[in-house]
Amino acid sequence: MRDTRESRLLLVLLVAIAFALITVDLRSSEQSPLDGARRGAASALGPVQNGVATAIGPVGNAISAIRDSGKRYDRLSVLERENAELKQRLGSDDRHRSRIKELDKLLKTAAAGQYGVKGAQVIAIGAAQGFSWTITIDAGERDGIAPDMTVINGDGLVGRVTTVGPSTSTVLLATDPDFTVGTRMETSNELGFANGRGDSALTVQLLNSKADVKRGDRLVTFGSSNNKPFVPGVPVGEIIQVNPNSGDLTRTVRVRPYVGFTKLDIVGVVVQPPRKDPRDMVLPEPPKPKPTPTVTVTVTPGAEDEDGDGEQTPVADQPDEPDEQNAQDEQGD
Repeated sequence: MRDTRESRLLLVLLVAIAFALITVDLRSSEQSPLDGARRGAASALGPVQNGVATAIGPVGNAISAIRDSGKRYDRLSVLERENAELKQRLGSDDRHRSRIKELDKLLKTAAAGQYGVKGAQVIAIGAAQGFSWTITIDAGERDGIAPDMTVINGDGLVGRVTTVGPSTSTVLLATDPDFTVGTRMETSNELGFANGRGDSALTVQLLNSKADVKRGDRLVTFGSSNNKPFVPGVPVGEIIQVNPNSGDLTRTVRVRPYVGFTKLDIVGVVVQPPRKDPRDMVLPEPPKPKPTPTVTVTVTPGAEDEDGDGEQTPVADQPDEPDEQNAQDEQGD
């Protein structure tokens, strides 16, 4: 349609008629003159609307489901993330508790031996500077660490410092084949030298070939001149095997170390040696033997031979029972 004066007048007329019909419909309330037209339009358009609703209903439901599933997915993602964070926090708490326990044990060991220690964490394990059994700790020159210092943990001797950097140090473990430390046996004071074997056991050569040793005997470090590289009194381990005396000048035993070298985490570098040798004060308390239950059996002379083997039958002690007179007296009371 061309934009002419007549077309604009027609548009204004139609808009005026529409407003008039709307006004009449609103003012007529329930009895509107347009009800007939409205019912006719409903009759004509109702089936079309139902068909369209039937056709697009699943699409609308699908769109709504997709929208809701997106919300559920977002909520699920949030829950999964919160769950993962909670697990991580719980795991971290467990690790913190384990480290606190190790640190507490280390401090108790250091206090028992009067060692001044610098705590450190193991940050690497493996070959370094040509050594095969080493660890790297996060303490170095800035922390007062120097070569040939003793390294311990809460269980006993870990090794000695070999090389030192500004913030890290390398520790040679007691299990290294090139590792040697002087030892002293508890109580008997027999001296020897412990050597690493690359596995969980140490070999100790006792200077006295006739030394009286047995399984379960315990050893500590003997100490070095000027306390370097080893301070005295650090627990080393206990004897698990004694080789027969072969007439040599020395006697060899195998020792299980107290330290678990495969699970090192918190260690302490002895930066201040003790004023005096702690001797056996740092060794853990020996396990107490379990009491053996005993049974008391009383043999009554002249007892009848119940089984016919010609021997008297032993009778176990039984609590005394009140006689009949006492029972009657009690009833009378």
